[in-house]
Amino acid sequence: MPETQKLKEIAFLFFKLGSIAFGGPAAHIAMMEAEVVHKRKWMTQEHFLDLMGATNLIPGPNSTEMTMHCGHERAGWKGLFVAGFCFIFPAVVITAVFAGLYQQYGQLPKVTPFIYGIKPAVIAIIVMAAYRLGKKAVKTTELAIIGIVAIVVCLFGINEIIVLFGCGLVGLLLYFIKKNRASLNSFLPLLLFQALSPEKIGTLKIFLTFLKVGAILYGSGYVLFAFLDAELVANGWLSRQELIDAVAVGQITPGPVLSTATFIGWQLNGVYGALAATLGIFLPSFLFVLLLNPLIPKMRKSKIIRAILDAVNVAAVALIVIVCIEMAKDTFTDWRSLAIAIISLITVFTFKKVNSAFIVLGGGFLGYLLSFL
Repeated sequence: MPETQKLKEIAFLFFKLGSIAFGGPAAHIAMMEAEVVHKRKWMTQEHFLDLMGATNLIPGPNSTEMTMHCGHERAGWKGLFVAGFCFIFPAVVITAVFAGLYQQYGQLPKVTPFIYGIKPAVIAIIVMAAYRLGKKAVKTTELAIIGIVAIVVCLFGINEIIVLFGCGLVGLLLYFIKKNRASLNSFLPLLLFQALSPEKIGTLKIFLTFLKVGAILYGSGYVLFAFLDAELVANGWLSRQELIDAVAVGQITPGPVLSTATFIGWQLNGVYGALAATLGIFLPSFLFVLLLNPLIPKMRKSKIIRAILDAVNVAAVALIVIVCIEMAKDTFTDWRSLAIAIISLITVFTFKKVNSAFIVLGGGFLGYLLSFL
C-alpha cells in the first residue's frame, strides 16, 4: 500500500477513536487493540503488548503514546505524528468548546444520562481487551503469579508506577536466578525539577508549565490533576473549583484525558493559553515515542530486557484489570448500569468483530433511554 494511503488510513482510524474513545487510557488501549491487532492486523498481539509495556515505563499519557506507536508501526515517523495529532485533535476541539461555554456561562452542559450508559459499555470493552492481552502476556506460571500479585498490591493502594517497575525488577531477578547469577545491578532515572515562581501567568509560562508536567507525568492521565493542583491552584493561578470542573470535562469528553490542559489553558489566557497548554502537555510524548519506538524490537532480542518486558507486560494487563474493578465500583450503582454492562459484555464476547464505536454509542443510547425509568 502506498505511503499516502497508509497515512490516510491512520488519520481516519485515530480521528475516529479520538472522537468516540470514552473511559480513560485503559478503554482507549482496548479500542486500539481491537482495531490495529484484530481488525487491521498491523502488528501481532505480542508486539502490541511490548509497546504497551514499554510505554508504561516512560513519562506521558499512555494511551496517546500508544496511538503514536501504532502510527509509527504502520507508516514510520510520519505515521507517528499523524496518529498522535488525529487522536488528540477531536478531544482538544470538544474541550475548547466546553471551555469557551464555561468561561461565558460558568457551568457545564447536562450530559449525565449519556455518560451513565457509556461507562458500563466501556467496562465491557476493557474486560475483552484484558482477556485477549492476558492470554498472550501470561506465558509461564511465574508470569501468572507476578500478574496476580500485581493485582493484589494495586488493590491495596500501591502506586501503579511502583508496581510496574517492581514487576520489571522481579522479572529481571527471575532471569538471573534461572541463569544462576549472584548479582544484580539496576538503576532508575531521577527526574528533578523546580516549580515556576508564583507570579502572573502568561502564554509562555503556561507553555513551560505544561511542558514540564508532560515531561514528568507518569502513569495514567488522571495523575495530571495532582500536578496541576500543586502547580496552578497552590500558586493562585486557578481556583480549585475550576480544576474540579476541568476534571469533569476530561471525564465527559472522548479522547485523551490530558485534553483537560486545553480547558485550563483557556481559563488562564483564552485561546492562546489553550494552544500553549495543549502544545506543552503533548509535545514531550511525541519526542519520547520517536526515540523509543525503534529500540523496542532490539530490546526484545536481549534475553535480559525480554525478561523485564515480559514481567512488565503482565503488570500492564494487571493494571487494566484494576481499572475495570475501580470503574465497576463507581459505575454499578443500580440495576440499569448493571444491565447495560451485561448486554455490552455479551455483545463483545459474542460478536467479536463488532466495532467498539457501536458499543460506546449503544451504551450511551441505552443510558439515555433507561434514565426515564
